[in-house]
Amino acid sequence: MSAIGCGPKLVAVKTISGLRSLAIKNSKTRAGRAAQKGTPARKRVRLTPSDRSDRILKGAISFFAKHGFGGQTRELARELGISKGLLYRYFPSKDDLIDRIYDEMFVRRWKPEWDAILVDRSVPLLARLKRFYVDYAEMLHDYEWVRIYLYSGLDGASIAQRFAKLVTERIYKPIIGEMRHEFGLPGLDQQPLTEPEAELMWALHGGLFYIGIRKWVYRVATPRDVAGTVSRAVERIYADAQALMRSEQIRHEAGADAPRQ
Repeated sequence: MSAIGCGPKLVAVKTISGLRSLAIKNSKTRAGRAAQKGTPARKRVRLTPSDRSDRILKGAISFFAKHGFGGQTRELARELGISKGLLYRYFPSKDDLIDRIYDEMFVRRWKPEWDAILVDRSVPLLARLKRFYVDYAEMLHDYEWVRIYLYSGLDGASIAQRFAKLVTERIYKPIIGEMRHEFGLPGLDQQPLTEPEAELMWALHGGLFYIGIRKWVYRVATPRDVAGTVSRAVERIYADAQALMRSEQIRHEAGADAPRQ
């Protein structure tokens, strides 16, 4: 059979063959470029429900720290690159999401050893307080923690109020109980926490938290030696507590004249 007689078929075969060769060549060229750039082939990762929930939670913390709790869930879903339906599958309401944020940032970050440090009377009280507050202040000065706590109060979310109750029970009361013991006053089992004592604790916490406000809200200079600043603040509060608890007013309110058991 002559080549001329098969002309159209031969041309078609050559054309198809040429296109295939070109496609293979282009494919190899793209693969080579990707390899040179160190770009691995993308594989779609299928997340477990737990992993997906955690990713949404972390994204929500970042979102609310930036925009406040006035931010809408549809804006959150858009920023996370997911549908609103998927967001609601894991967190049926905004309140459910806020509950998880509180648990993640304020409950789980509480170190169990802090409770033991505060009441370990084998260590002088002032040393205990310094050790606790230097460590605790690191949480108070974290970017997301500061802004979540602040926005919670401003936007009416429940986080600020819930954390205030937590610190009253796990910090204020144990410390005041230890201070009363230190200065010879009846314990909290005999006389509840007084207003002057509570204000003493709020003053300390407000001062420490304000360092975080300066850093992450006002964007102004903060102490270079944060640990030293915290320790000096604790020393001042300790001295103030001593003066307060030895005053006639606090002795009367706490029933210091009553026999100790």
